[in-house]
Amino acid sequence: MKKEVFALVDCNNFYVSCERVFNPKLEGKPVVVLSNNDGCVVARSNEAKALGIGMGVAAFEAANVIKKHNVEVFSSNYTFYADMSSRVMETLSTFTPGMEVYSIDEAFLDLGGICGSLADYGRRIRQTVKKWTGMPVSIGIARTKTLAKIANHLAKRYVQFDGVLDFTTLANPEQVLATAPVEKVWGIGIKMTIVLKRAGINTALDLSRADINWIRSKFGVVGVRTVYELRGDCCYDLEQNPPAKKSLVVSRMFGVPIESVEELKEAAASYAARAGERLREHKLAAGAMSVFVTTSRFIKDRYFNSHTVEFAVPTSDTTELIRAALLSIEKLYRRNCRFKKCGVILTGLVPENRVQRCLFDDVNRTKSARLMRVVDAINAKVDSPIHWAAEGLIQNWGVKFLRRSKRFTTSWNELPEVA
Repeated sequence: MKKEVFALVDCNNFYVSCERVFNPKLEGKPVVVLSNNDGCVVARSNEAKALGIGMGVAAFEAANVIKKHNVEVFSSNYTFYADMSSRVMETLSTFTPGMEVYSIDEAFLDLGGICGSLADYGRRIRQTVKKWTGMPVSIGIARTKTLAKIANHLAKRYVQFDGVLDFTTLANPEQVLATAPVEKVWGIGIKMTIVLKRAGINTALDLSRADINWIRSKFGVVGVRTVYELRGDCCYDLEQNPPAKKSLVVSRMFGVPIESVEELKEAAASYAARAGERLREHKLAAGAMSVFVTTSRFIKDRYFNSHTVEFAVPTSDTTELIRAALLSIEKLYRRNCRFKKCGVILTGLVPENRVQRCLFDDVNRTKSARLMRVVDAINAKVDSPIHWAAEGLIQNWGVKFLRRSKRFTTSWNELPEVA
């Protein structure tokens, strides 16, 4: 009978590592990556962490440290990062048929059928990913996904593991669990951490020894499963077929505040267009769209409001989505407001092949679907994709990426050049 063995493969400092792949001069230097509009630090190299630059800190608050230590600063380059993630995941899929993509930089692998040393196999995975993609990864191997998470954390933290820790072969696993803070256990949030520490449960080892009845009374079945996983009893299998999305959100902060209804409509139309692309990518249709707008949360008379439009027939047609977004903005707009953010939320998602038609629907949906396929195909192949007129041409409100590196793998005009 095959025993469950999981490997958690996690890219080290993912956004920073992506920047280093095509810019080797950044190796060994402190590097940070900023969020939309270059607002906050969302990724740090180990060198930047050593300087005390915190995760999520505002860029202006770290400005003095950045200047003093010549920290390299980059704007987020999400298209590039997503492509690098795809390359890493494709590489990992060659090592096992069982894989769960957990996030943009993490994946669980099923190593239950692997013979021989799992640590050696993990090192082979690590070397191959580095060779094929340039990305450094750390790997934690264990009988449960929760223990694999802890093993991965320790593989990163301690150099003696050289990026790979096989928890299944440890002579004294309890000693290792004692070094893992309880807040580092998979699924343990801030509120749970506070309750656990008040009860004297400070490490993963303490939690594994906790009374099950007390855990059940405080945290329910999820907490109980976490304890069992720490004890080596598998409660979570791989999710190779993730559940269908229940909603889809496209929302961003504006590069500059918006005051005119025309610009607010442009932004809402742009986000609706992106939402339509994502719907079609996942072969879904939306039954309703909610549009929200907000001013800065730091002003005295903050304004926040939303409006929902229900579709007679679930749709992924960008023209319908944009029409609904513009209608919503007309109802939400308020004069003399400096809008800082808006977004669209699509709900009532259903598979596109299960859309229930309406008796009085007068839309030629076959023609509409054909148009959307053509637009998506063109946008996937060229660097200057087709935009809808309602999105505007200049978009002064757009997100600012003043320090963004080139999109080395996704734009023909930004391919690396060899002198």
